[in-house]
Amino acid sequence: MCATRQYPRPHDFLRQHAEAAGQGPVDLPDVSGLVVGVLGGTGDQGRGLAYRLARAGQKVIIGSRAADRAQTAADELGLGVEGADNAECARRSDIVIIAVPWEGHAKTLEALREDLAGKLVVDCVNPLGFDKQGAYALQVEEGSAAQQAAALLPDSRVTAAFHHLSAVLLQDESIDEIDTDVMVLGESRADTDLVQALAARIPGMRGVFAGRLRNAHQVESLVANLISTNRRYKAHAGLRVTDV
Repeated sequence: MCATRQYPRPHDFLRQHAEAAGQGPVDLPDVSGLVVGVLGGTGDQGRGLAYRLARAGQKVIIGSRAADRAQTAADELGLGVEGADNAECARRSDIVIIAVPWEGHAKTLEALREDLAGKLVVDCVNPLGFDKQGAYALQVEEGSAAQQAAALLPDSRVTAAFHHLSAVLLQDESIDEIDTDVMVLGESRADTDLVQALAARIPGMRGVFAGRLRNAHQVESLVANLISTNRRYKAHAGLRVTDV
């Protein structure tokens, strides 16, 4: 009987090659000492992200147009979270998550261009519209919210992530783990690695590289599909990427 030679599957070979080169999926940078600012931190999504990151031990500052409103939200969260106006939040943070409503996205970033210079910016804004048929993706002149951010913030390092997370689950204190993957997009491996590492700070969550910013439109738009899924099944659906 002739023995059948077993060839490694392509993803196994690539993983072994990456690990041999010191670039395995577990080799992510330590972000535990970085300060994370959340612009739009008084809204549901931003507040939920701030809570989860602070609960994981991250230093978090909530940003809002009104400093007193941000401080009130920070006091309610506890966990060492601080509140500040958007400009101070941006200046004091190493990584800044943009979680503002789409309607105020461009105006907010234009006003903070200097304060966000040199910062790693993580855009999680989803340009969506709603009508009687449900949620749908809006067309963005630059291609996506993330690309708009990159155009408005030429001196920042813009990435995109955290689009598909349920604000309800993020804010639920009884839930210890958020079972989901986070699609991370960006132009620099070093920057996307940092964002993947930040996502991994939250128990149950994993950051997965999903391409350059030119692919952000598909990721942002998928939220409309998840909203439809949630309404049909009365759920809080997330995503898992298999075989990686």
